[in-house]
Amino acid sequence: MRDISKHYPRLKIGFIGGGINSAVGETHKIASQMDGSFELVSGFFSREAQTNKITADDWGVSLDRAYNSLAEFLEAERKMLDAVVVLTPTPMHKDIVISCIEQQLPVICEKALAVSTCEVEEIRTALNSHQGTLLVTFNYCGYPMIRELRQRIAQQEFGVIRQIMIEMPQEGFLRHTAEGESPRPQNWRQRDGVIPTVSLDLGVHVHQMVDFLIGETALDVYATHHTFGEVPHVIDTVHCISNYTNEIVCNYWYSKAALGYRNGLKIRVFGSEGSAEWIQMDPEHLRISNISGSSWTVDRTHPDNIVANHARYSRFKAGHPAGFIEAFANSYEDIAASLRGECNSDVFGIDVAYQGLDFLSKVNASAIKGCKVKI
Repeated sequence: MRDISKHYPRLKIGFIGGGINSAVGETHKIASQMDGSFELVSGFFSREAQTNKITADDWGVSLDRAYNSLAEFLEAERKMLDAVVVLTPTPMHKDIVISCIEQQLPVICEKALAVSTCEVEEIRTALNSHQGTLLVTFNYCGYPMIRELRQRIAQQEFGVIRQIMIEMPQEGFLRHTAEGESPRPQNWRQRDGVIPTVSLDLGVHVHQMVDFLIGETALDVYATHHTFGEVPHVIDTVHCISNYTNEIVCNYWYSKAALGYRNGLKIRVFGSEGSAEWIQMDPEHLRISNISGSSWTVDRTHPDNIVANHARYSRFKAGHPAGFIEAFANSYEDIAASLRGECNSDVFGIDVAYQGLDFLSKVNASAIKGCKVKI
């Protein structure tokens, strides 16, 4: 049930990238408008004129506000929007984000913000120079039961946290098509830069989720990386172990060559008095165990929950599962609150983006050197 005690005008947004044939556009379009906080009014959806036109027509955007270049979009829309959403491939983010900031447009950017910490620093310089606003989407932290887990950790339900195991296996670089053909991801995903693309795609999520849950700082990392899939010369699998402040040990595994997993995101948290497990494919439930050997499951609407049973997370009654799109919509609601000037701790800016890419650059350095790297 939605809280109707407050009503705000819809925030006007435009998309850069995210055309109807993209991997992320439809998701952002639905999630941003699910709860009525945003209205998509314009876009430079694609460099292909026909795709641009079809996207605008399909999504109800006036054709005279669908532009065929970034320059046209910014010139016409810079004073008409509350924010712009950047949904292009990651290697294109930096220049586009800076161009938007220079036009005094608040920016919502799909992760990863950039391909390196150096690019993030360039964006930071622009933000400081123009007193800009930048928010980065990490949608998995929008799941109510992840937010519930964070609160239970903060209230020391599991005692002192000692270990975290997090994994995000996928199969896209190895699984064949129905016709038996080898996988062929987008061109930009078929080459690695300073940070391997698999880390920009998956590593940023798992690192940010650990940061979101425990708020501790990584001190070092030891990592290995491999190519197990059928996309040549591209790293697709990373294993690493990292020591964090307060003597917490984190194990990471993410892969695009793990057959049988469409998206196997899972996190397990182990403390001195209990543990918890959350699985993305079963997002409504948190599995909990205590020091006495008892185990049980709580769901999103459990009466003893701390946050997950709040009205904002109860679009559907108990027994009607919420999922990926709803989690993304929760993130967009937090972004909307932030853009309206409300204090919100569940939005993520340039510091979170930098910390993640710095961690992943050290992961890559460790895998190359074959030794532990300090952070």
